[in-house]
Amino acid sequence: MEEGTSKSPGYCESTVDYGDADPFQWDTREDCQVRQILDRVADKWSLLVIALLENRRLRFTELRREIDGVSQRMLTVTLRQLERDGLVKRTVHPVVPPRVEYELTPLGGTLHATIQSLVTWTEVHQGEIAAARETYDRRGAEAV
Repeated sequence: MEEGTSKSPGYCESTVDYGDADPFQWDTREDCQVRQILDRVADKWSLLVIALLENRRLRFTELRREIDGVSQRMLTVTLRQLERDGLVKRTVHPVVPPRVEYELTPLGGTLHATIQSLVTWTEVHQGEIAAARETYDRRGAEAV
């Protein structure tokens, strides 16, 4: 193996010096840990779950009711992945029938703040984006 090459498949950094620019910041290789985490937290179901769990605990059925269009299986998979990543805490209460609640972990709370910034940016710039889309679509229609 070449010197300076990591044996870890999750290693995403280049051994080439690019100065201040980092073209591998969001490495596109499938085995990159950063890409895997971004894929998880940027998934639409994960974003909705994280948003809904802000400062509260919800049961599975409450989450499913709140998230329009999510299947039971997809919500289960999403919650398991978020729990595995340390973003969501699952609590099982020993009652019959079992009561299971989900809440954000402190790490998940920090992600919620980041997501909220993205939502705020979207709200502020939605008019500009709509205008750009109209301009683009108009140019496309004129070209045909």
